[in-house]
Amino acid sequence: MTRLLPIASGKGGVGKSLIAANLGVSLARKGKTVILVDLDLGGSNLHTFLGMRNRNPGIGSLYWKQERNLQSLLAETGEERLWLVPGDNLLPGVANLEWQVKKRILRDIAKLPADFVLLDLGAGSSWNVVDFWLSVSGGLLVVVPEITSVLNAYSFLKSAAFRMLSQLFPAGGAERRELDTYVAEKREGSGISIFEFVRDLARRNPSRGGEAIKALSSLRPCVIVNRAEGSADADVGYRLRDISSKNLGIALSFGAFLPEDRAVPPSLASRRPLAASDPTAPFSRAIGAFANRLAASPAPSPIASPGPLADVDLEDLAAETLSLIE
Repeated sequence: MTRLLPIASGKGGVGKSLIAANLGVSLARKGKTVILVDLDLGGSNLHTFLGMRNRNPGIGSLYWKQERNLQSLLAETGEERLWLVPGDNLLPGVANLEWQVKKRILRDIAKLPADFVLLDLGAGSSWNVVDFWLSVSGGLLVVVPEITSVLNAYSFLKSAAFRMLSQLFPAGGAERRELDTYVAEKREGSGISIFEFVRDLARRNPSRGGEAIKALSSLRPCVIVNRAEGSADADVGYRLRDISSKNLGIALSFGAFLPEDRAVPPSLASRRPLAASDPTAPFSRAIGAFANRLAASPAPSPIASPGPLADVDLEDLAAETLSLIE
């Protein structure tokens, strides 16, 4: 069964594409067939992380109907069992996809011949990013130990919650109007949270409100803490988990605690994933451990999140990672 992993972040510069490239290499070296799809629309550069030239047709060619489907865009990466669907290929207009085009891309993704399909999404909370990230219940969300990263990650989850609810409630319906009014009048730190809004709706309208609660509780984002330097950096994950549970009704799990590694910048300069050039580096070993957990997780239904990962405590992940750099 194909396992889909969309990778997003609330802000840029947190290592999202770095993680996508190295996780792809790690999974491929564990015998899994992996396809990386560069969906950082308007800013695609995943090929650079893999040491590939920007000369292959990509998502832009699909958008302009120069290619018929995603499978026709598969490009060899030089790593056995690892393939890339390149991004916009410098063609205009791709950063603003219509809903029908997004649905077509998701249908094509479901047909890709791979054990894992990793979607490298753009940073921020545009609907393009959120819609692809919401295509499964357990998308990855990358943060770094900075307050701005946590706040932007929380904003991303709020946008995802609103997008999910707005698609659940028909346009023009009473529930949709209530939701739009709530969002328009909401000010951070005042009034009721999104989760409280939904619970109030459930009390007044058990059927529609119950659907909304079920939808929010079905989300199980998997947080990756990147560029960690000590066990105290686990606090960013716990802080994000607490406010997301309280205000959004969304429970987070933790996937990886990746260390700041001096070997990473040279690997970027050489345009070769560190997991390929130096599998013994702390970053490579930490992302390899995450790949092991993904590979061992139960196979899901077709094109779903990668199945329930073991509920690992972030402090345990931190201890495991920090032992690699001692």
